Amino acid sequence: MSKINTNGSGSCSFAPSKRLPTPGKATVLAIGKAFPRQLIPQECLVEGYIRDTKCEDVSIKEKLERLCKTTTVKTRYTVMSKEILDKYPELATEGTPTIKQRLDIANPAVVEMAMEASLACIKEWGRPVEDITHIVYVSSSEIRLPGGDLYLASQLGLRNDVGRVMLYFLGCYGGVTGLRVAKDIAENNPGSRVLLTTSETTILGFRPPNKARPYDLVGAALFGDGAAAVIVGANPLKDKESPFMELHYAVQQFLPGTQNVIDGSLTEEGINFKLGRDLPQKIEDNIEVFCKKLMANADLKEFNDLFWAVHPGGPAILNRLESNLKLENNKLECSRRALMDYGNVSSNTIFYVMDNMREELKKKKDMEEWGLALAFGPGITFEGILLRSL
Repeated sequence: MSKINTNGSGSCSFAPSKRLPTPGKATVLAIGKAFPRQLIPQECLVEGYIRDTKCEDVSIKEKLERLCKTTTVKTRYTVMSKEILDKYPELATEGTPTIKQRLDIANPAVVEMAMEASLACIKEWGRPVEDITHIVYVSSSEIRLPGGDLYLASQLGLRNDVGRVMLYFLGCYGGVTGLRVAKDIAENNPGSRVLLTTSETTILGFRPPNKARPYDLVGAALFGDGAAAVIVGANPLKDKESPFMELHYAVQQFLPGTQNVIDGSLTEEGINFKLGRDLPQKIEDNIEVFCKKLMANADLKEFNDLFWAVHPGGPAILNRLESNLKLENNKLECSRRALMDYGNVSSNTIFYVMDNMREELKKKKDMEEWGLALAFGPGITFEGILLRSL
């Protein structure tokens, strides 16, 4: 795999919080991210994809060109490379059983990216790895026993009694699920420090275009690879830790009867996805009630009084959420910027949004105290956390 390009702050600093954390509530203490070295500008994607898959259908190329423009993505990182396709040409051959080859690439790649993101996060945190008591590992891109959580814990040099939780195949809402699980661990185990890491690659879903699988083109135009990590803990240590976000209250909810709207299946050729056209509408129809449920915990009433960290599944979802909740134009800027810079990187993307949000809140004199982190995925599942900026 190509050398990892780490994109994080990479240094520890103990700037005082503007607000005091609520005693006993979980906080985010540091964040890190990492990417494969291969960066693909969106304007170069079509020619490369059509060439690599030996597609000669002009109509498919034209459709992919249109999709690449509508996604608003400008750049993405990817594990897939010319070297991999030269070694495994069958990955670009229709109907070829390639699940073993894909996992041979993906399994080590996701751990390598998770390792680099975790190291960047731990460096920013500023405490020794021995102080990590739990690890939550999220990925929809690897399959093996033992899982990547064990490999990551071993490579980082964590204690052998570290508590491990592995969350597999949750898709785009996995990052917020990981935050909810990390929050529960931190708040119920005094003194604990949880390393939450997410890592994803599109290797399992890469395949030549086929008119019978129109969603493959959407995936080619939208999704990217990368990893993220955060340290979560309650009651941060003064002068040793710098909390910047409190995880105040969390809710998960599924919409009955919508389990086929986002459908994924593992086959001998990799992962096949089907995405219902009614997904944005389903989210729009249910998002207001879901948000109000989260806001009620702090007696909040106005959507525009909050900051918003929304997983950017695609521009249509962001546009409908913005319109339905009558949000001001800049409220989803951090989500739109993450989508533009990285594409949809599944479970990782919410952390890229939160990192953007951290920087934006630093710039504001009167920054919003409360906000929402939201993600949506198979089920249809809604994950939400009421955040408090510190």
